[in-house]
Amino acid sequence: MTQQQTDRLDHDVLVVGGSGVDTVVRVDSLPVPLADSVGVGPIREWAGHTGGNVALGCRTLGLKVKFLDFVGDDWTGGQVRDRLAKGGVDFEALISPAGTRRAVNLVEKTGRRMSFYDARDPDDLRMPRDFYLPHLRRARHVHLSITNFTRFLYDDIEELGVPVSTDLHDWNGLTDYHREFAFRSDLVFLSAAGAGERIASVMREILREGRAEAVIATAGAGGSYLMTREGSRAPRPVRATVPPAPVVDSNGAGDAYVCGFLYGRLAGRDLEECARLGALAGAYACTGEGGTALIGPGDLHPDRV
Repeated sequence: MTQQQTDRLDHDVLVVGGSGVDTVVRVDSLPVPLADSVGVGPIREWAGHTGGNVALGCRTLGLKVKFLDFVGDDWTGGQVRDRLAKGGVDFEALISPAGTRRAVNLVEKTGRRMSFYDARDPDDLRMPRDFYLPHLRRARHVHLSITNFTRFLYDDIEELGVPVSTDLHDWNGLTDYHREFAFRSDLVFLSAAGAGERIASVMREILREGRAEAVIATAGAGGSYLMTREGSRAPRPVRATVPPAPVVDSNGAGDAYVCGFLYGRLAGRDLEECARLGALAGAYACTGEGGTALIGPGDLHPDRV
């Protein structure tokens, strides 16, 4: 794509799917003790989820963001709309008959979490083509959350030649649900925790069977790993960044990593530098509650990595 063509596009990043509301419960340890009742600190709620977090994070970095999704005609859907509006995200939603997605996240003292995710979407939910296609045509990059209906956008994305990324989260490399997302995206993010010791082979499979130019596995405090189509067949480690303040919550850290990476990629940085920017953004996110610590471009600088 030429610079002249890029300048005519309305959206730096088009995010599709993945909004919702998190209920965050702070506990002393994970797993929680078996008991009829456990005292906890104040229970908090934030609108975000993976798609919302990526949209908000990219917008905070100064990128032009459009976000498309289904939400319910309910109070939780109102929370989603309000937070995105306050974050300056251009959000356009369709009403889901099943309501707005939710999750309950247990977070222990070091910031580690366990999430109970209520996806809600019916299997036959589809986003109308005439709703999303005009936005695809005006996007420099598309980021698809792994909500089921987004997989049906891939044919149009490929026909238009728009680069696309996705986050497989804790995919173990075996579950069939994730394969289409893994093999039809140009940039694939996932957590190393899902596949454990098999993570290198899972990353190689994505490159071998799919179209990805790069696969990035995040490993929390252990840093991240980058594997590219043109590079070696072993993951290259990217060191973790020390958070600039005490760690509060790891919710949203992986989404922030994606934002930092995409910011670098859209600025023309090489893949290794994009991974370092992702690590910086992910570390910053851990310093706030519920994914509310969003890094700006002034703090996302290579000299700080």
